[in-house]
Amino acid sequence: MKLDILAIGVHPDDVELGCAGTLLKEIQRGKKAGIVDLTQGELGTRGTVETRYTEAAEAARILGVSVRENLKMRDGFFKNDEDHQLLLIKTIRKYRPDIILGNVLTDRHPDHGRAGNLISDACFLSGLAKIETTDDEGNTQEKWRPRYFLQYMQDWYHEPDLLIDVSDVVETKMRSIDAYITQFHTSESEAGGPQTYISTPDFKESLLARMRMMGKRIGVKYAEAYITQKHIGLSNLEGLILQET
Repeated sequence: MKLDILAIGVHPDDVELGCAGTLLKEIQRGKKAGIVDLTQGELGTRGTVETRYTEAAEAARILGVSVRENLKMRDGFFKNDEDHQLLLIKTIRKYRPDIILGNVLTDRHPDHGRAGNLISDACFLSGLAKIETTDDEGNTQEKWRPRYFLQYMQDWYHEPDLLIDVSDVVETKMRSIDAYITQFHTSESEAGGPQTYISTPDFKESLLARMRMMGKRIGVKYAEAYITQKHIGLSNLEGLILQET
């Protein structure tokens, strides 16, 4: 399946928190998008692996993505090494996305930065013909390098290189986050675990506040922020949002 956009998150819910608005906008434009979770989030304080799969499937339904799969790397203990790079290269070559959205390179959670660097390295290595991989049926895969790897902002603030207006889809984005009942529900008894950093009401409020702050910078209500190691070029000025200052 050829995808236009592949969103990658080290934990189920990373994609929803970081770039769900952008996925919704692009799907509305007729683009085909998918999600790959690197781990099952098995070290999460609340919920179980089984509930994560159920929640991730519901979030994927809300977003309308074409595919979602989990690579089952070890939560907390995966490495940016040859074995993990090859697994991700196979996935990139499988879906052949033009754009990959993924974890930022440095963040509060060490898994985020490690995953971001793994994704960055795999994007480059996937374009090398002498790295040989096969699909699940044993067929040789062709090389493929995405045009862009855009890192969505997570916990720590980074000066963005790109801002995407998500004002008209922010409510749906938040519904996709709410699909993770065990992670973001505020009731300890109903969620089946103690209160955590991301389960308090303040966490979702801070997420909305971040998007409001980013939106203000481009004259819209809400925006998602991205960092890129590659300069972004436009073929014309139609993609620019012009505002009075």
